[in-house]
Amino acid sequence: MDKVRTRFAPSPTGYLHIGGARTALFNWLFARNTGGTFILRIEDTDLARSTDEAVTAILDSMKWLGLDWDEGPFYQSKRLDIYRCYAEQLLKQDKAYYSEPNEEGKRAIFFRMPHEKVAFDDLVYGRIEFDNALQKDLVIIKSDGMPTYNYACTIDDALMNITHIIRGDDHVSNTPKQIPLYTALGFPLPRFAHVPMILGEDKTRLSKRHGATSVGSYQEEGFLPEAMINYLVLLGWSPGDNREIMTQKEMVDAFTLDKASKKSAVFSMDKLKWMNAHYIKGQGMGELVRIGREQLERGGVPRENIDDRKLAEVIALYRDRLKIMKELVELGGFFFRGELEYKRELLDKFLGADGVLAALEELETRLVQTAAFDTAVLEQTCRELTAKFGLKNTPFFQGIRVAITGQTMSPGLFDTMVVLGRETVIGRLGSALRLMHESRK
Repeated sequence: MDKVRTRFAPSPTGYLHIGGARTALFNWLFARNTGGTFILRIEDTDLARSTDEAVTAILDSMKWLGLDWDEGPFYQSKRLDIYRCYAEQLLKQDKAYYSEPNEEGKRAIFFRMPHEKVAFDDLVYGRIEFDNALQKDLVIIKSDGMPTYNYACTIDDALMNITHIIRGDDHVSNTPKQIPLYTALGFPLPRFAHVPMILGEDKTRLSKRHGATSVGSYQEEGFLPEAMINYLVLLGWSPGDNREIMTQKEMVDAFTLDKASKKSAVFSMDKLKWMNAHYIKGQGMGELVRIGREQLERGGVPRENIDDRKLAEVIALYRDRLKIMKELVELGGFFFRGELEYKRELLDKFLGADGVLAALEELETRLVQTAAFDTAVLEQTCRELTAKFGLKNTPFFQGIRVAITGQTMSPGLFDTMVVLGRETVIGRLGSALRLMHESRK
């Protein structure tokens, strides 16, 4: 077999979506598994809808996913002379013709579609046949001079020596339009592999109503690229041994098209979050701190409030419960905020419980005086106060938690106090106590 050459050819009319990322991944894996070449081509002939912003977003998303390309990116908008040249060849051979001129006097070019059966052996679905008897002639150059998708795609795949075209099965109907063009131009046919579409959990085509569909959105939410790649590879493909967690190298080593499914894959956000949680647990702290900082800043925490050493301590507290890094903002944002905005009802319920306010006042005093500020000292101090004031642990500890975090939930109370630090804990106890006293005047 000739050296494998695959390609990913997105249209820059929007961001890289989940389906496109899965297609790029399958092409990348097949090239890497066979020692072949992976090519990136930007199909930007729709000048009205293509944008530089979308190109940048697509390239950034591919880099984030780790899908490096060997050649490209090539831009169809810079290859117009090539498409025109081959159209002229078809015109000379009477395999194409001009349309009647439009109101502006411009004419399109049509390819004479042979009215015959077209068959090919798909590497996923097997033998597929079409009867082109009812197929209309194909526009290859529009009246504005731009090539159509099926025409430009065929020319580029042939000239770039693409050996395997791996794409979604929504393109199956394009294949019988493209094969006659290959034949008419004397190009060798590549192998085709059409993979089933990705569906939402309601078994309809994946769309925005199922949640975020762009890769960039998942990056912003705090998903890890390793988790995203691992999840995407399992949408329509399986290594065959029930493995779910796989390294990139393991995916490359195992990837063959005969393991691709003929059934549509269902995208499950819960499954993706489960997988992401697994990767968060195994990710290096340096990378988690970098992502955590991004999430906190995006969540409105001032940059100067974020100390990387403290952030690492906070992530260590939450690591086993995080599904996406964005949750760090909601769960642990209080570690990095100055003044807390307390909910009045929480203060009244938890600090206003019998005996709690007096115990908190003495706790504030003791924390100022105590020499050490570690979990053992803090636990001993708090338990002494529950005994002195005749309190149960739960209401007193919850009163402390609300006062220093503004929330009813946090990691272990004493671990939380240590990470917050003596000065912050004392300051927040004081603020909460003042608010309680002011409300009782």
